[in-house]
Amino acid sequence: MLYWLLFELRGLWSPLNVFRYITFRAALAIFTALLVGLLLGPPLIRLLQRLQIGQAIREEGPASHRAKAGTPTMGGILILLAMFVPVLLWGDLTEPWVWVVTLTTLLFGGIGWLDDLLKVRRGKNLGLRAKEKFALQVVVGLLAAAAIRAVAGHAPHAGALTVPFFKTVILDLGWFYIPFAAFVLVSTSNGVNLTDGLDGLAIGSVLIASATYTVFCYLAGHARLARYLQIPAVTGAGEVTVFCAALVGAALAFLWFNCHPAQVFMGDVGSLALGAAIGCAALISKQELLLIVVGGLFVAELLSVILQVASFKLRGRRIFRMSPLHHHFELSGWAETQVVVRFWIVAAMFALLALATLKVR
Repeated sequence: MLYWLLFELRGLWSPLNVFRYITFRAALAIFTALLVGLLLGPPLIRLLQRLQIGQAIREEGPASHRAKAGTPTMGGILILLAMFVPVLLWGDLTEPWVWVVTLTTLLFGGIGWLDDLLKVRRGKNLGLRAKEKFALQVVVGLLAAAAIRAVAGHAPHAGALTVPFFKTVILDLGWFYIPFAAFVLVSTSNGVNLTDGLDGLAIGSVLIASATYTVFCYLAGHARLARYLQIPAVTGAGEVTVFCAALVGAALAFLWFNCHPAQVFMGDVGSLALGAAIGCAALISKQELLLIVVGGLFVAELLSVILQVASFKLRGRRIFRMSPLHHHFELSGWAETQVVVRFWIVAAMFALLALATLKVR
């Protein structure tokens, strides 16, 4: 841990005191993740091409997507590498929250990796069965939720939910908080997974959401600011700021290669991991309900699939031309880049609305 070494040497050279500041280390995490991602991207893409790890396009998808068949996938490995290197360098690894969010991200990424591997081996867009995939997510989600509840211990905020726009409304869920937290993790993971359908769409949206939770985690970990803003002060949550900042840098690096026309796709190893990372940051910072706003785009994508399936089974009719929602707009005549950029704008609007709640209480 480079942070620990440099901080211990501060007595020999006073400027090293700057490493005590989370904001400085968060900035370093963004830069480091961006640099690692840009350096490792080209050789990793060449390796995926050499191993013939290409994307299989689902037959029922838009016809315009068939040209993308064979594009290297499982690029989420690049995101995870670019993200974890700066966490190891600049994060305080003695803080339990850092390990909770890191291991949660890795475990969900492992489920995605297994799903991607099966798709590559079969040469079809058929990986884990839906029930198998969901069961694994629930198990990992419950384990992560139990870890979050255990680390929170007897803190006033443990097992409680704060309600946006209200100063004193707190919902104490007790131990029911564990299944609730698991639901948050699984839902966010699947929300990002469903959003990952167009070049740059998911990673750009993840970038915006992770930048928002970089702010929330910093505020939650800063007792004075938390008291001023009347949000829960979470001891140690400030270190998750470095993790979220590293995710921002890794997302920027991956977007370099994933923008239209994409050189690589993140695959489920990326989308499931990133969704879980954002969900975990929301749980740790005690801004769980605001995740509905911050991740409003992911919620819309997820709901579009649920509504489409329910409508077809109950009425025999579809609500959208195709789900998830981004495909509906594609088939409505929007160019792929138009859909992506406009959805980014919507995601940014949701993020700004969430940040505004800090003062509207």
